[in-house]
Order: sequence, then C-alpha cells, then structure tokens
Amino acid sequence: MAYVKHLFNTNFLEYASYVIKDRAIPHLDDGFKPVQRRILHSLLEMDDGKLHKVANVVGHCMKYHPHGDASIYSALVVLANKDLFIEKQGNFGNELTGDEASAARYIECRILPLAKQVLYNPELTEYDDSYDGRNREPVVFPAKIPTVLIQGAEGIAVGMSTRILPHNFVEVLEAVRACLKGDYFDLYPDFSTGGIVDVTDYEEGMGKVLVRAQFDTKDPKKIVIRELPFGSTTESLINSIESAARKSKIKISGISDFTTEKAEIEIKLARGIHTKDVVDALYAFTDCEKSIAVNLLVIQDGRPVTMTIPEVIRYHADRLVDILTRELKLEEGHLKDRLHARTLERIFIEERIYKEIEEMETQETVIQSVLEGFKPFASKIRRKVTEEDVEHLLKIPIRRISLYDINKAKKEMQEIRARLTKIGEYLSNTVGYAVEFLKGIVKQEKGKYKRKTVITSFEKVDVREAAQKNLTLRYDNGTGYLGYGLTSGRALFDVSDYDRVLVIRKNGTYAVHSVPEKKFVDKGMHYCGLADKDILPEVVFTIVYRDNASGYGYIKRCTIEQYILDKGYSIIPEKSTILKLMDRENAMLEVTYKPKPMVRILEESFDVDAFLVKSVKAQGVRLSTREIKSARFVSKKTKKKR
Repeated sequence: MAYVKHLFNTNFLEYASYVIKDRAIPHLDDGFKPVQRRILHSLLEMDDGKLHKVANVVGHCMKYHPHGDASIYSALVVLANKDLFIEKQGNFGNELTGDEASAARYIECRILPLAKQVLYNPELTEYDDSYDGRNREPVVFPAKIPTVLIQGAEGIAVGMSTRILPHNFVEVLEAVRACLKGDYFDLYPDFSTGGIVDVTDYEEGMGKVLVRAQFDTKDPKKIVIRELPFGSTTESLINSIESAARKSKIKISGISDFTTEKAEIEIKLARGIHTKDVVDALYAFTDCEKSIAVNLLVIQDGRPVTMTIPEVIRYHADRLVDILTRELKLEEGHLKDRLHARTLERIFIEERIYKEIEEMETQETVIQSVLEGFKPFASKIRRKVTEEDVEHLLKIPIRRISLYDINKAKKEMQEIRARLTKIGEYLSNTVGYAVEFLKGIVKQEKGKYKRKTVITSFEKVDVREAAQKNLTLRYDNGTGYLGYGLTSGRALFDVSDYDRVLVIRKNGTYAVHSVPEKKFVDKGMHYCGLADKDILPEVVFTIVYRDNASGYGYIKRCTIEQYILDKGYSIIPEKSTILKLMDRENAMLEVTYKPKPMVRILEESFDVDAFLVKSVKAQGVRLSTREIKSARFVSKKTKKKR
C-alpha cells in the first residue's frame, strides 16, 4: 500500500509538472506554449520563401511534438489567426462567426519576415533533444518583444490557470520603449473583434475587464451590432439574444446575421419598442456585455509565476537589451574573423606569398613557409596567424588568385571596419540602440496594427434595473398563495423575475423572497411590497399589536434595512397579535378598548408621528393599561379610514 501511495504521488507530481510547464502555460521569454514553439520552429526550418501545405507543416512538426497531429493543426490555426508571425492562405476559419478552418490538406501558410526579425537566431537559441532524441528543438526563442502580451493566452493546468488578454502590437512596443527611456507607460487590452472595454478594474493584468459589443442605434426601430465583445462569436451572441427574447427579457421581432469580413447582426425590435428601451436589456441579459477575469500566469525559470503588466514590460526591456548586446558581440566576432581572413588573403596574394611554396615537398614545410612569409607583415595583422588560416589560404583556387581585385578587397575591408566602428558605438549605448531597434519595428509594422477596441468607462448594467416588469404578482387570500403564475386572486403590482418582495404574514413574521411563481405565504397576509435595496430602508412600518396575555395594545414604528433572503424574522414579540399595519405616514391611530364597568370612554386617538422610529428588533410602546379591542388608521386631514 505504501508503495502504491508513493508511486501515485510521484507520478501525479510528474504529470502536474509536465502539464504546467510543457503544455498549458506560456513561457515568459517568448510567450509560446511548447506546441506553438514547435510549429514556428518547423516553419523556420522549412522556410524557402514559398507557401507550405498545413498538412506538411503538421507532419514536419510531429518530429518534435509527442502528441497527435490534431493538436498541432488546431494550434497552428489559432496561431495563424493572430496575424502576427504566420502568413496564411485559404480558409483558416472565421473568428467572428466561429466557423472552423478547412482541412489541413487544403490550406497553406509560411513564416513571416517579422518572426525571423524578432524570434530567430540559432546562435543565441538554447536547444534540447526532442522527445525521441532524434532531433533538437528550441527551449525558448530569443524573442525581442513581449509576445505573451501581444498574443494573449489561455490555459488550464493542474491546480492553476492562466488568462492573458491580447494587447496592441504597437502599444506594447511603445511601452517597452517608454520603460527603456524611464518614462511612464500604461497598457490596456486590444481585441481583434473590436468592441468596447472598461479597464477600470484591470489592475495591471490581475483584475477584470468589462467588454461590450458596439451598437449602431441610428435607426430607432433597429439595432445593428457592428463589433463583438471579446470571447463571443456571432453564433453565441445571437443564441444569447434569442434566449433572452424567449424569456421575455427583451422584445424583438427578428434577428438576422449578415456577417462576412465584418460583423453585422441586425436586431429588429417589436412594435412599440424603441432602441433606447432595449440597449440596457441587451447588455444585462445577453452576451453583449461580459465580465472577463484575467490572471497573468507564465513560466519563468522553470516554474509558474504570477506577474503584472509592468513587471512583464520591465523584464522584456532588460531582455531586449541583453539579446541585442549578445547579437552585436556575435556580429562583431564574425566581422573580425572576416576582416582577419580578408587581410590574410590580400597579403597572401598581393605579396605573392604563395610563390614560396612551389619548391616545398611536405605539408609541414608548406605551412611553415606560409607562416614565415607573413612575419614581415605582422604589424598589419591584428592577431596570430594559425595553421587553420593557412589551410584556408591554400584552398584558394588559382582562378581566384588570377582575378583578384585589390580595390574590391580594400572596399570590402573598409565596409567591415566601418561596421565594426558602428557596433562599437552601439555597444557603448545598448539602451539607446534597443530604443532605436523598437522604433524601427514600430515604423515598419505600424500600419498593420491599429487599435480596434475602444477604451472607455461604463457601469455594469444591473439586471434588476434593466429587467422589464412584465409579470403581474397576484395574491389569493382563499388559498394563501402568492406568485406571478396564479390565475386567480387579487393583482398586486407588476414585477420582473429579478425582483424581490417583502412579505409580512398574519402571524407577525416577515421574510424577503425572490419573486415566486407560486408560493404559499399565509391566509391573511398583512403586507407585500418590493424589497428594493434602495427604497425598502426608507419605508416606515407602523404596527399596532396586542399582547395576548394582558390584552394591552402597543404601537411600533420601524424600518427593515437588513435581511437574509428566504430567512424568517419576527416583527412583533412572541405571543402577540397584529391588529393593524401601515407603511405610510401622516396618520392618526384610533383605538377602541374593551368595555368595562364604570368606563365611559372606549375610544382614544394617537398621533402616529409622535412615536419614534426604531429598529425592527425594538419593543413597541404601550398605548394604555386597558385591553384593546380594535384599531384603525385615519388620515389627519380627512379622518377617513385607511
């Protein structure tokens, strides 16, 4: 048993670690999940400038991906639809309508130059063995931009999940530039479907956003949805609208979808209904408004880490400087090698050092002869001449020696020296070089990535306020039932199914309920009214009750401010009976006492407003030490029965 427990714990931890690190959560450095990275690696390996069948790309990627081809195909379609690193041709689906892409054998793609520019550098890339040990795949790309923020990501792992919203390409790069320059920056989501977003609670990528569809309400009898909220398709949006219409939450006469390359959902309103009456209800009861919680969870240094937007930007600003510095040093090394080789070639040919090997009989003497020939020119050669250098020179064809162009060689060496000088300047100010690099990328790509989502501030529509009061609440005193589903009884008032009602029963207990379809409350209900959170605390209840033991009458004035839904409370003391209850003011109370010998006056009046309004838990004020028979409220002005 202990062995099984140990085996289970070990295997579960390995599985959890694998799902978190190698499947579901993107890496901070390049913003990709493993399958996405393998797809781009395959496209870079296959790149010949021409389009490739997606089926071929999937097949090539199978060398690196330990799972089935279906996951590669679906990930490639999603990645291509980001329109960032992959050029696509054919039907890759429609993110507006939710239509699926064509089969892999019918569509084509290729890597875009931007991917090579900001992701690809084999000399700086760390590689690891593929799952079967036959190939090598990148651990992460040396990405120069924060792809994780540009593309966004969603993933569910064991015990954790990530949801990173996409941001505008240009705005992200401008934020990195601002960070490098020490300036303030703000960064908010931008969605390919457009729409409206409220980022009040975004909390630097760790809060939530409200997203809305963009409405065209020029026609008072028709609403046209031009842009969709993030995460919705025309199909899901139409389904939510039709569902709300079936439940009578909105009144429409028809809905049509004319979406092609741009969203266009036309909602025709019912007779007598205008756009201003429906907009709030669309936001409240359909997917036209959604709240999206975000959680910026990424893999950093082999473990999951929660970060904020500014932290990601600062990390990538430092990373960009580091990568560009390493690239400059690599280029500097290559140029110095070229300059050294060209210098040796020029001296070898111009000074005819190759002539000295004509009489040499062995390989060793040939090499030694060439080395000796370079000694007079040591001041022109920046580093030691090696045997490898000599081997390179000895392989130069005779044709090239005869056609050697001294001026061309000098010009090439001048260009190399000029570039080395420039690299030296860049290395002396790597931050400035990084800023200029980003400026160049922004200038190059600015026209492709304009902001699509409008940032604004709006309050989430309260469904209770937006709901139409199209249900009639009835009470049947004979059966004691209350609800909008009753066909008999007295009509009380109109409600929506989002309302709540306060019910004060005959026995002196009260409770707040969601509007019932049919609910037994009591035969003889004293009060039923809307339990609106803003209005109810302002309602003053005046209750006249009789103590069952003494027969004395009491008056109590109170408000009901707090309650738990469907929980019963008592508004009067135990062993008491309510005689009258009123929810209005400016009244007189007329009390009739039980007749007794030698007592002539059996009626007495009280000014209701003279009694203090207290807590609902407070005791009432005794009216007199005489047994009360009945009570009634009358108006101060008219003295009519109320």
